[in-house]
Amino acid sequence: MRAAGTPALGAGVRTFVYVDGFNLYYQALKGTRHKWLDLLKLSQAVLPASATVERINYYTARVSGKRDPDMPRRQHDYFSALKTISCLRIHQGKFLVHDVKMRLSDPLYFEPALKVQPVPLPRYTNVIKTEEKGSDVSLGAHLVRDAFLGAFEQAAVITNDSDLVEPIRIVVEEVGLPVILLTPSSRPAKSLKGCVTEVRHISSATLSKCQFPNPVRSAKRAISKPASW
Repeated sequence: MRAAGTPALGAGVRTFVYVDGFNLYYQALKGTRHKWLDLLKLSQAVLPASATVERINYYTARVSGKRDPDMPRRQHDYFSALKTISCLRIHQGKFLVHDVKMRLSDPLYFEPALKVQPVPLPRYTNVIKTEEKGSDVSLGAHLVRDAFLGAFEQAAVITNDSDLVEPIRIVVEEVGLPVILLTPSSRPAKSLKGCVTEVRHISSATLSKCQFPNPVRSAKRAISKPASW
Protein backbone atom coordinates (compact mmCIF):
# COMPACT_ATOMS: atom_id res chain seq x y z
CA MET A 1 0.00 0.00 0.00
CA ARG A 2 1.07 3.62 -0.44
CA ALA A 3 -0.25 6.57 1.52
CA ALA A 4 -1.57 9.61 -0.32
CA GLY A 5 1.25 11.99 -1.10
CA THR A 6 3.98 9.35 -0.96
CA PRO A 7 6.58 10.18 -3.61
CA ALA A 8 7.29 7.74 -6.40
CA LEU A 9 10.61 6.00 -5.92
CA GLY A 10 13.36 6.81 -8.37
CA ALA A 11 17.09 6.19 -8.68
CA GLY A 12 19.22 6.96 -5.67
CA VAL A 13 16.44 7.15 -3.11
CA ARG A 14 17.98 8.36 0.16
CA THR A 15 17.29 5.53 2.61
CA PHE A 16 17.72 5.17 6.37
CA VAL A 17 17.68 1.63 7.80
CA TYR A 18 16.55 1.02 11.40
CA VAL A 19 17.60 -2.36 12.83
CA ASP A 20 15.91 -3.91 15.87
CA GLY A 21 19.00 -5.85 16.93
CA PHE A 22 17.51 -8.24 19.48
CA ASN A 23 14.50 -9.00 17.30
CA LEU A 24 16.76 -9.77 14.34
CA TYR A 25 18.91 -12.02 16.52
CA TYR A 26 16.06 -14.06 17.98
CA GLN A 27 14.06 -14.25 14.74
CA ALA A 28 16.86 -15.12 12.33
CA LEU A 29 20.35 -15.48 13.82
CA LYS A 30 20.19 -17.45 17.07
CA GLY A 31 21.41 -21.00 16.58
CA THR A 32 22.83 -20.27 13.11
CA ARG A 33 26.27 -19.60 11.63
CA HIS A 34 25.09 -16.21 10.36
CA LYS A 35 25.82 -14.02 13.39
CA TRP A 36 28.88 -12.32 11.80
CA LEU A 37 26.41 -10.26 9.79
CA ASP A 38 27.38 -7.20 7.73
CA LEU A 39 24.31 -4.98 8.05
CA LEU A 40 25.28 -2.77 5.11
CA LYS A 41 25.61 -5.76 2.78
CA LEU A 42 22.31 -7.09 4.10
CA SER A 43 20.49 -3.79 3.56
CA GLN A 44 21.82 -3.45 0.02
CA ALA A 45 20.94 -7.06 -0.80
CA VAL A 46 17.32 -6.86 0.38
CA LEU A 47 16.33 -3.28 -0.50
CA PRO A 48 15.26 -2.21 -4.01
CA ALA A 49 18.13 -1.44 -6.38
CA SER A 50 17.02 2.21 -6.38
CA ALA A 51 17.84 2.62 -2.67
CA THR A 52 20.95 4.46 -1.55
CA VAL A 53 21.68 3.52 2.07
CA GLU A 54 22.83 6.71 3.78
CA ARG A 55 22.41 5.66 7.41
CA ILE A 56 22.00 2.43 9.37
CA ASN A 57 20.79 2.79 12.96
CA TYR A 58 21.35 -0.38 15.00
CA TYR A 59 19.41 -0.66 18.28
CA THR A 60 20.58 -3.12 20.91
CA ALA A 61 21.96 -3.35 24.47
CA ARG A 62 25.08 -4.66 26.15
CA VAL A 63 24.42 -8.26 27.13
CA SER A 64 25.14 -9.79 30.52
CA GLY A 65 27.63 -12.57 31.11
CA LYS A 66 25.49 -14.18 33.82
CA ARG A 67 24.40 -17.08 31.61
CA ASP A 68 27.48 -17.16 29.39
CA PRO A 69 30.63 -15.40 30.62
CA ASP A 70 32.02 -15.16 27.08
CA MET A 71 28.93 -13.50 25.60
CA PRO A 72 29.98 -9.87 26.32
CA ARG A 73 33.33 -10.42 24.59
CA ARG A 74 31.66 -11.87 21.49
CA GLN A 75 29.26 -8.94 21.37
CA HIS A 76 32.16 -6.47 21.81
CA ASP A 77 33.95 -8.02 18.82
CA TYR A 78 30.79 -7.77 16.74
CA PHE A 79 30.31 -4.12 17.71
CA SER A 80 33.90 -3.46 16.66
CA ALA A 81 33.19 -5.03 13.26
CA LEU A 82 30.00 -2.98 12.86
CA LYS A 83 31.91 0.22 13.62
CA THR A 84 33.94 -0.28 10.44
CA ILE A 85 30.73 0.60 8.52
CA SER A 86 31.00 4.37 8.25
CA CYS A 87 27.26 5.02 7.90
CA LEU A 88 26.27 2.84 10.89
CA ARG A 89 25.42 4.13 14.36
CA ILE A 90 24.92 1.88 17.41
CA HIS A 91 22.19 2.97 19.86
CA GLN A 92 22.23 1.11 23.18
CA GLY A 93 19.37 0.48 25.56
CA LYS A 94 19.69 -1.51 28.78
CA PHE A 95 19.89 -5.27 29.24
CA LEU A 96 18.49 -6.39 32.60
CA VAL A 97 19.06 -9.80 34.21
CA HIS A 98 17.45 -10.78 37.50
CA ASP A 99 16.09 -13.78 39.40
CA VAL A 100 12.29 -13.98 39.48
CA LYS A 101 10.04 -16.43 41.32
CA MET A 102 7.52 -17.91 38.85
CA ARG A 103 4.76 -20.51 38.98
CA LEU A 104 5.54 -23.77 37.18
CA SER A 105 3.36 -25.14 34.41
CA ASP A 106 1.16 -28.18 34.95
CA PRO A 107 2.18 -30.79 33.96
CA LEU A 108 5.82 -30.03 34.62
CA TYR A 109 8.31 -30.32 31.77
CA PHE A 110 11.88 -31.38 32.52
CA GLU A 111 14.85 -31.10 30.17
CA PRO A 112 16.41 -33.60 30.17
CA ALA A 113 13.43 -35.76 31.08
CA LEU A 114 13.42 -37.23 34.60
CA LYS A 115 12.78 -40.95 35.02
CA VAL A 116 11.34 -40.30 38.48
CA GLN A 117 9.62 -37.00 39.18
CA PRO A 118 10.06 -35.39 42.61
CA VAL A 119 7.23 -35.82 45.10
CA PRO A 120 5.63 -33.59 46.10
CA LEU A 121 5.91 -31.62 42.86
CA PRO A 122 7.21 -28.06 43.29
CA ARG A 123 4.79 -25.26 42.37
CA TYR A 124 7.24 -22.34 42.14
CA THR A 125 10.87 -21.88 41.23
CA ASN A 126 13.36 -19.09 40.67
CA VAL A 127 14.27 -18.39 37.03
CA ILE A 128 16.77 -16.07 35.34
CA LYS A 129 14.72 -13.46 33.49
CA THR A 130 16.34 -11.27 30.84
CA GLU A 131 14.80 -8.05 29.55
CA GLU A 132 15.98 -5.54 26.99
CA LYS A 133 14.74 -2.02 27.72
CA GLY A 134 14.66 1.12 25.63
CA SER A 135 15.70 -0.03 22.16
CA ASP A 136 12.25 -0.21 20.57
CA VAL A 137 11.28 3.16 22.06
CA SER A 138 14.45 4.76 20.69
CA LEU A 139 13.96 3.19 17.28
CA GLY A 140 10.38 4.44 17.00
CA ALA A 141 11.27 7.93 18.24
CA HIS A 142 14.23 8.29 15.89
CA LEU A 143 12.20 7.01 12.93
CA VAL A 144 9.47 9.61 13.48
CA ARG A 145 11.96 12.41 14.22
CA ASP A 146 14.02 11.73 11.09
CA ALA A 147 10.87 11.57 8.95
CA PHE A 148 9.61 14.96 10.14
CA LEU A 149 13.09 16.46 9.66
CA GLY A 150 13.22 15.15 6.09
CA ALA A 151 16.42 13.21 6.78
CA PHE A 152 15.42 10.42 4.38
CA GLU A 153 13.23 9.83 1.34
CA GLN A 154 12.34 6.34 2.49
CA ALA A 155 12.99 4.21 5.57
CA ALA A 156 13.47 0.51 6.07
CA VAL A 157 12.88 -1.23 9.39
CA ILE A 158 14.27 -4.67 10.27
CA THR A 159 11.95 -6.06 12.93
CA ASN A 160 8.96 -8.23 13.69
CA ASP A 161 7.96 -6.22 16.78
CA SER A 162 4.36 -5.01 16.56
CA ASP A 163 5.14 -2.30 19.15
CA LEU A 164 6.59 -0.33 16.23
CA VAL A 165 3.30 -0.17 14.32
CA GLU A 166 2.36 3.32 15.51
CA PRO A 167 5.63 5.12 14.66
CA ILE A 168 5.65 3.41 11.26
CA ARG A 169 2.02 4.42 10.67
CA ILE A 170 2.83 8.04 11.52
CA VAL A 171 5.67 8.13 8.99
CA VAL A 172 3.60 6.53 6.21
CA GLU A 173 0.22 8.17 6.78
CA GLU A 174 1.01 11.52 8.39
CA VAL A 175 4.44 12.38 6.98
CA GLY A 176 3.74 10.67 3.65
CA LEU A 177 7.04 8.80 3.32
CA PRO A 178 7.44 5.12 2.45
CA VAL A 179 8.58 2.58 5.02
CA ILE A 180 9.76 -0.86 3.88
CA LEU A 181 9.56 -3.76 6.31
CA LEU A 182 12.61 -6.02 6.03
CA THR A 183 11.32 -8.97 7.96
CA PRO A 184 13.52 -11.63 9.54
CA SER A 185 10.43 -13.77 10.15
CA SER A 186 8.74 -16.18 7.74
CA ARG A 187 5.46 -15.08 9.31
CA PRO A 188 5.69 -11.31 9.90
CA ALA A 189 3.18 -9.70 12.23
CA LYS A 190 -0.04 -8.82 10.40
CA SER A 191 -0.18 -5.44 12.10
CA LEU A 192 3.24 -4.56 10.69
CA LYS A 193 2.35 -5.79 7.20
CA GLY A 194 -0.77 -3.65 7.31
CA CYS A 195 1.00 -0.34 7.99
CA VAL A 196 4.11 -0.44 5.80
CA THR A 197 4.56 0.48 2.15
CA GLU A 198 6.25 -2.78 1.17
CA VAL A 199 7.38 -6.07 2.74
CA ARG A 200 10.64 -7.76 1.82
CA HIS A 201 11.79 -11.02 3.37
CA ILE A 202 15.29 -11.77 4.64
CA SER A 203 16.14 -15.34 3.69
CA SER A 204 18.70 -17.65 5.25
CA ALA A 205 20.57 -17.68 1.92
CA THR A 206 20.79 -13.88 1.99
CA LEU A 207 22.10 -13.91 5.56
CA SER A 208 24.75 -16.42 4.52
CA LYS A 209 25.91 -14.21 1.63
CA CYS A 210 26.04 -11.03 3.73
CA GLN A 211 28.68 -12.00 6.28
CA PHE A 212 31.70 -9.92 7.23
CA PRO A 213 35.09 -11.25 6.12
CA ASN A 214 37.11 -13.00 8.80
CA PRO A 215 38.96 -11.11 10.04
CA VAL A 216 37.53 -7.63 9.56
CA ARG A 217 40.27 -5.04 9.09
CA SER A 218 39.81 -1.81 11.05
CA ALA A 219 42.19 1.15 11.23
CA LYS A 220 43.60 -0.21 14.51
CA ARG A 221 43.47 -3.99 14.35
CA ALA A 222 42.15 -7.16 12.77
CA ILE A 223 38.80 -8.18 14.31
CA SER A 224 38.29 -11.93 14.30
CA LYS A 225 34.94 -13.68 14.20
CA PRO A 226 34.18 -15.46 17.51
CA ALA A 227 35.10 -19.12 17.24
CA SER A 228 31.62 -20.36 18.24
CA TRP A 229 29.98 -18.28 15.47
